[in-house]
Amino acid sequence: MRFLVSGRPEVMLPGMARAATDFTITPLTAEHWPALEGLFGPAGASNGCWCMYWRIGPRYKDRPRDDNKGDLRRLAGSGRAPGLLAFDGAAAVGWCELAPRADLGWLARARYLEPTDDLLVWSVPCFYIRRSHRRRGVMGALIAAAVTTAAAAGAPALEAYPVDTAVPGHSGNLFPGTASAFARHGFEVVARRKPDRPVMRRILQPAP
Repeated sequence: MRFLVSGRPEVMLPGMARAATDFTITPLTAEHWPALEGLFGPAGASNGCWCMYWRIGPRYKDRPRDDNKGDLRRLAGSGRAPGLLAFDGAAAVGWCELAPRADLGWLARARYLEPTDDLLVWSVPCFYIRRSHRRRGVMGALIAAAVTTAAAAGAPALEAYPVDTAVPGHSGNLFPGTASAFARHGFEVVARRKPDRPVMRRILQPAP
């Protein structure tokens, strides 16, 4: 499954082109592993995490980085893609983790982000955007593709756990995405246990 998604900058900066950029979004499979490896770099996208944080929690820091990397690589080859890659031409420029919430065990234990109900939602908990492509609409393109992917898999809803940058004193660590970006894609706040960290959800299937 591949998507061609147009992205527009969320914030226009001086000298920034106004034309939309078309990004190709594809699930992370073994075929695309070299592209993800190139995007993340030798140390991993987030201090050696290799997107294991939401699966195993802070103990990822106590493991060799190669173990975290190897686990993500095995997931990529498992037939159940652990996330989506955005390409600008042949270059990977963005990533988001995407999985059933039940697969991301640390969400149930993370302060402020525990489940609000028993609905078997999918989650999109984190992003990594190549520095050269930040503020160029990559996050929005990934969100749009995540919605389509989760809906096609039969997920009743898709959840996110972004930072609300409208809240004074909000966290500057924006790897979970921003609330405004998710709101533009139809996500609504379903819980707010910490002012700057809402739980947001978009319903994908009608209630039974």
